[in-house]
Amino acid sequence: MKSKQKVTRLLSVKESAARTAYQEGTIREWVNSRRIPHVRLGRVIRIPEDALEAFIAHNTIPAK
Repeated sequence: MKSKQKVTRLLSVKESAARTAYQEGTIREWVNSRRIPHVRLGRVIRIPEDALEAFIAHNTIPAK
């Protein structure tokens, strides 16, 4: 029986920067300091889309 796993999209640093309105360098700093989950495929860095959404949600300050 095959298990159905949700396949998350892997975003490039450039795509992640565009979604967050931060510089690519900032995203790379977060990756290097392990502030954001990521996948390294050789020299290529990919950020799971759901991990980026969770990172944004975790760092969102709710209104009063």
